[in-house]
Amino acid sequence: MKIGIISDSHDHFENIKKAVQLFRDAKVSYVVHLGDFVNPGSIKLFHGIKLKAVFGNNDGDKFRLMNSFSEIGGEINGDFYEFEEDGLKFACCHGTDFQIKEALIKCGIYDVVMYGHTHKCENRKTGNTLALNPGTAHGFRKDATIMLFDTKTGEAEIINL
Repeated sequence: MKIGIISDSHDHFENIKKAVQLFRDAKVSYVVHLGDFVNPGSIKLFHGIKLKAVFGNNDGDKFRLMNSFSEIGGEINGDFYEFEEDGLKFACCHGTDFQIKEALIKCGIYDVVMYGHTHKCENRKTGNTLALNPGTAHGFRKDATIMLFDTKTGEAEIINL
């Protein structure tokens, strides 16, 4: 199964549209957004894709964000989300608190820890845990990136928008 991973889109509507099209083309089963949508209107751009997410530190109007998720049939999971897929245990957070993020990676409970916040792509193994950061879909002064993760092979691919 393929999972789309995106973070830190920060209202960049054009890049969100590009990411959604890439996720559709890759036939992902669903997309995990690791926070920092900012504008509830940006969530509506994911309409037609199964979307799961956590809040980021720039997601201020959580009530309106939750309403937007409800409108598209998405799933917002607060500040932390864990799930299992194809025998892998995942943890998701925005990554604002470095110590908590590193504790999730080092604790050995999770096969994959996904996070954002730093705007830097990361694909590293610590013990038996794979730490994945798709970078920033906004791009700011760097490349705009997303990620695809294959649960069967355990491989993550960074994609430039």
